[in-house]
Amino acid sequence: MKLVECVPNFSEGRDKAKIEAIVSAAKGVAGVRVLDVESDPDHHRCVLSYVAPPEAALEAAFRAAAKARELIDLTRHQGEHPRMGAVDVIPFIPVAGTDIKECVALARKLAERIGRELEIPVFLYGLAAAKPERLDLAQVRKGQFEGLRTAIGTDPSRDPDFGPRRIHPTAGAVAVGAREQIINFNVNLDLKNAEEGKAIAKKIRTSGGGLPALRAKEIVLSSGFIQISTVLTDYRTTGIRKVLDAILTEARARGADLVSTEIIGLIPRAALVDHSVDILRVVNFDPKAQVLEERLDQLGGDWREAGAKLAEALASTDPTPGGGSAACAAGAMGCGLGEMAAGISLGSKKLDLSRKPALEALRSRFGGARSRLVELAGEDAASFDRVMAAMKLPKEDPARPAAIQKALEGAAQVPLETARLAAKAFADAREAAPLCTPHVASDAACAAHLLTAAVRCAVENVRINTSALKDRAVAKRLDEEADELIARVRS
Repeated sequence: MKLVECVPNFSEGRDKAKIEAIVSAAKGVAGVRVLDVESDPDHHRCVLSYVAPPEAALEAAFRAAAKARELIDLTRHQGEHPRMGAVDVIPFIPVAGTDIKECVALARKLAERIGRELEIPVFLYGLAAAKPERLDLAQVRKGQFEGLRTAIGTDPSRDPDFGPRRIHPTAGAVAVGAREQIINFNVNLDLKNAEEGKAIAKKIRTSGGGLPALRAKEIVLSSGFIQISTVLTDYRTTGIRKVLDAILTEARARGADLVSTEIIGLIPRAALVDHSVDILRVVNFDPKAQVLEERLDQLGGDWREAGAKLAEALASTDPTPGGGSAACAAGAMGCGLGEMAAGISLGSKKLDLSRKPALEALRSRFGGARSRLVELAGEDAASFDRVMAAMKLPKEDPARPAAIQKALEGAAQVPLETARLAAKAFADAREAAPLCTPHVASDAACAAHLLTAAVRCAVENVRINTSALKDRAVAKRLDEEADELIARVRS
């Protein structure tokens, strides 16, 4: 599965109801898995971290931005952290099966949509920046909300990349970008002199001639103590220990010392392992071999473990995953077998070279369908959850009937898409069979059988939902398409 991480930052760290509403807007997108939600009242900021397939990650970021626009008024916002928008910054980060180029493309697509639909000015930053001076987020956010109110529209160098050439009156502006993994690391000192804190931050950060790949700013906490808030933009170049040592050297020279540290959001395991090894002065340490979790991850990568987990999940008494997700799994396995049969054939020295272009195209189509079917397994479970949520609305709520019908139609559309994909892949499997080398003929045949099962199982889930639809014209249209798809996979 292709996954990206998205870490939007919102200018709200005190109102739990608003934070929950924003997070829920993102969670409502099928395929989104929330990893962490961090809020800080001093910073007056919330950091949401989630992973999702690329398009789902984009949709979740848009919905969260729309909710933040609705709920957050920057004219009433005061916090220690610099900010220019209700949703202040939205970075995409490659995680699994994706690279930074895909994240850049996502950032630009989201930026255009936010500018057009939400009428918020958008600046591309980081590795998605369209202008070299916007690589650095601090430069993009310079002047913050109050400064940008006058700069946008009057200073051409501050014109946004997308959206109106004017600040949104309450939601401000937003930076959308792409980057690699960073670490947000805060050091709290028993220091109460803000000017000395400012001097420490300036001394250690890259722009002040300090450590490479480091941003730093002083924050005055509600306790009166000073926090040195840092961002490690490349933890392999400058790790946690270097940052902490540099801060404490400067603090102790001023008669202050450490109170505590904080890690905001997620941190790569390697960064903590490197820090521990450095502190302990361990020699000849191999994290791949000696860190227990690393070894367990290697065991978890066995395909038999994945199969057992899926079977166990289907066997449980939980309603999800159910038949719809099983249909996706069968379809994905069928595509995988087709992909394998085509790939082995392409590598065979006995292959008739005239078959190569067709097999390459088939292998590519199998791979694309397989990835989408895996995504649909999560979307199927999410669509069921939406039906249950609508059912739980108070019976006296006038919006309940319409909400139920909308959820039921959505719950029919997901398995219908599964059936469409599986039916197309079935046709590809039939096409591939005579092109493949004889020793994988059984694999190509099994691919077709699994894809047939996927279509049939998916259609069962279409019909159970259309049977409850009040709009019989919609139900008839969906059922007729389901019947056509069944006909296409009959032997």
